[in-house]
Amino acid sequence: MTEEAILQGCLRNNTTAQRELYQRFSPRMLSVCYRFAHNREDAEDMLQEGFIKVFSQIHTFQNKGAFEGWIRRIMVHTCINHLKKNKKFNESVDIIHANSVQVREESVPSIVQAKQVVECIRLLPIGYRTVLNLYAIEGYTHKEIADMLDIEESTSRSQYTRAKQMLEDILVRKKIIQKPKEKVNWLGIASGR
Repeated sequence: MTEEAILQGCLRNNTTAQRELYQRFSPRMLSVCYRFAHNREDAEDMLQEGFIKVFSQIHTFQNKGAFEGWIRRIMVHTCINHLKKNKKFNESVDIIHANSVQVREESVPSIVQAKQVVECIRLLPIGYRTVLNLYAIEGYTHKEIADMLDIEESTSRSQYTRAKQMLEDILVRKKIIQKPKEKVNWLGIASGR
């Protein structure tokens, strides 16, 4: 089925089209949910809740931008709402972190390392992980993140900076990267945004 046929079928509540949409997009959306979730079960709950929203709101898709991007935004917002509802975002993020490791700013990890980097991101405290995912991976601004998470924009910025520092420390400890001699961008994460 084409994407347009799937969309039209879903608008008519056609179960075949809904199944096709789910099968086509659920693996990628599960990976989005997994980055925000505490474990796979939470990610699967977020995914199911997200697809319920996709199906109930599909009539609002206006063919402006990619259909997958529209679904992804719903999933991200579902993940944030899930974390807020379960008060998981309010877990402490004020972890003391030694500033002995500088954030690398210019080399990108190999594709082999990419999976390891994602797993290390999951080791961050939920607040740090959420801000890092929203800013560096999903592309939201600190103002948008602050609005979504009901925090100050400065809090988003500081959590992002601390998340980068902590992530680098984890990557060095796990020997995924070497301790940098100079600042380089190893994940495509910009500094000073």
